[in-house]
Amino acid sequence: MEKVVLHRCPIKVLKGEWHGCHAVQKALEEQGIEYELRTVSLSRKKRTDVLRVSEQALVPVIEFADGSSYRSDGKAMAAEIRAGHLFEHRGDIPES
Repeated sequence: MEKVVLHRCPIKVLKGEWHGCHAVQKALEEQGIEYELRTVSLSRKKRTDVLRVSEQALVPVIEFADGSSYRSDGKAMAAEIRAGHLFEHRGDIPES
C-alpha cells in the first residue's frame, strides 16, 4: 500500500470525531495506512503546500504519491478511509 501525506492543522489537543483533522488521522492509523504528517499554519494565507497540492486552503487534505489529493469534510473523509475507499479518490479533481 502506498504511503500518503496528511496535511492537517497544528492543533493536536482537539480530539474527537467532530474535529476533522483528528478524525482523519485516527482513521488512517486504525486502518494501518502509512502516512507522513505535515502540519500547516493556522493562517490559511500561509498554507502554500496545501494550495499547491489541492488548489484550496482548507484541511485536512490527503496527498497521494501521484500528486493528486483528496479533500472533503473530515468526518466524511474518515468514513471513506474506514470503509476502505481512500485510494479510490486518487486522481480526483480537488474539491473546494
